[in-house]
Amino acid sequence: MKPILENLTDPKELHTLSFPELTGLAIEIRRRIIDILSQTGGHLASNLGIVELTLALHKVFDTPTDKLIFDVGHQSYVHKLLTGRNGRFPTLRQTNGLSGFTDPEESPYDLFYAGHAGNALSLSLGVAKDRDLNRSQEHVIPILGDAALTCGLTLEAMNNIPKDLKNFIVILNDNAMSISKNVGAITNILSRFFNSPTANNIYQDLIDVITKIPGYGETLAKHGSRVKESLKNLVSTAPFFEQFGLSYVGPIDGHDIKKLVETLEALKNKDHPTLLHVLTVKGQGMQNAINNPTPYHGAKPFDRLTGEFLPSKSSPTTFPKIFGKQMLKLAKAIPNLMAITPAMPTGSCLDEMMKVLPHRCIDVGIAEGHAVTYAGGIGVSRETQVVACIYSSFLQRAFDNIYHDVCIQDSPVIFAIDRAGLATGDGVTAQGIYDIAFLRAMPNIVIAQPRNGDLLKELLESALSWNRTVAIRYPNLKTTETEKPLQKRPLGKAEVLAQGKDIALIALGHMCDVALEVKEQLANHGIDAMVIDPIFVKPLDEELLYEVTREINVLVTIEEHAINGGLGSMINDWSMQKGPGTLNVLNYGIPDQMIPHGDHKYLLERLGLSADKITESLLEKMQIYMTAH
Repeated sequence: MKPILENLTDPKELHTLSFPELTGLAIEIRRRIIDILSQTGGHLASNLGIVELTLALHKVFDTPTDKLIFDVGHQSYVHKLLTGRNGRFPTLRQTNGLSGFTDPEESPYDLFYAGHAGNALSLSLGVAKDRDLNRSQEHVIPILGDAALTCGLTLEAMNNIPKDLKNFIVILNDNAMSISKNVGAITNILSRFFNSPTANNIYQDLIDVITKIPGYGETLAKHGSRVKESLKNLVSTAPFFEQFGLSYVGPIDGHDIKKLVETLEALKNKDHPTLLHVLTVKGQGMQNAINNPTPYHGAKPFDRLTGEFLPSKSSPTTFPKIFGKQMLKLAKAIPNLMAITPAMPTGSCLDEMMKVLPHRCIDVGIAEGHAVTYAGGIGVSRETQVVACIYSSFLQRAFDNIYHDVCIQDSPVIFAIDRAGLATGDGVTAQGIYDIAFLRAMPNIVIAQPRNGDLLKELLESALSWNRTVAIRYPNLKTTETEKPLQKRPLGKAEVLAQGKDIALIALGHMCDVALEVKEQLANHGIDAMVIDPIFVKPLDEELLYEVTREINVLVTIEEHAINGGLGSMINDWSMQKGPGTLNVLNYGIPDQMIPHGDHKYLLERLGLSADKITESLLEKMQIYMTAH
């Protein structure tokens, strides 16, 4: 068969393809995804599983007029290949390349930035409402992963689906997985189908049997709805969705293109909202990914022929790895220590603790708000110590829970805030650069950040004795650790890393390494810089600040966090309210703009946060300052 993908320029071309041609195209797409991701890495298993479903959606519907809204956007690689981005596909998640998620700036086929689970149904209802107000007719199709049903926002949206909503089809892509294995009661509801025949067949069989009863069969068949409904409740998930006003169809084989297309065509012009339950296999087409969907979710480079991951040149120690090891060590030593994670046990390196101590390491699913409030409930008695490990960009989804259910209750939860900093390949939806800004405003909370692995272990262990709500933030970057004995960290105390007399560089966490480089470069220009690791953003070490500013009147803050609301803002506030009147404060951080995906080193350079860029800027500003004085 003649290759199709390389010549495909518009998804409308799928409308004319036969089913054998679509099947061939599915093979080409899987081969393309495997070839490219074997070199770049990326979200592999979820995209291999959604090939036929994406093809069927683009064949039946007229995109971008009809709206496909993905939940989550990482399952959109096939969609990208079909919508004119095949040529750029090798740049996926690379600097200045294609986003790994849906991106409206990248294509008119992408309606929203989508990097978090659970929001597609709410967004889709909003789009449909706007459509109806403007008397338009296009279809709105949210594509939900089954893990989206563990998100409270999805259930809130289901509670508000109008029963007369037309041209609205919810696709439930059920592969029994999110990133790790799904958890919770809703998973059990969906899994019934794997061991039960479809409800429609059972109803028909029941009607056939009842109808054959001599004399009474027809009457019983007509009035046997209660019996049928009871049976339906036993074997089907349909009532769960139908209570929310959705007509339920399925489940159907998500790898049967013909069945998918015929079903979607039949549902296309319904005058009421419908949910189509599609069963897919995560990693379909690559046996390694089917057998091991979690490591192949966000896959690193692999051998495209064998599917085996390529051996790493080295296995660097990272902040999350150190956190995971230390948590397991502490939990073994402290019987009343628990860990909570919202669907990220592997990413947060808690998987080993989950194996060894399954009842003390709890995955609550993609439910960040519940994770925080649950932890607050565990901790409030002060009998059990609890660590809630959540990615920075996910923590912002639980803003009210942090305030209402932890901080004002003064519950001594320790938040381990993973991925604090730039999200590199994941880009705009996953940037962990805003948590200080919203956490610092809350009462009864301590905010700290370690510069290396040893300090992370010390902060984690010390926080257990503070009996306070504590947030320890750290990036997913390489770092160092030693075997030296851990010291108890006093609450709110900073550390001077290098002495100096002209200016003071106050650098947060791993940016201390950048500050030490800046110190060396400034020394070449006759400027002697002090380097301070504040360790604590809240409370600040005001005693040290007073001491330093008696001799130095230029403070420079350096952080991989938004300037608005971060460490720099804290120092600015202190300077204005309590500092000497002659103090000058210069802030280096992430500006108030959307930050794209890209290599970490490249992004620091682009944002003016490399040692060279900061030194260049400081020399210019110091020259202006010296001239003025």
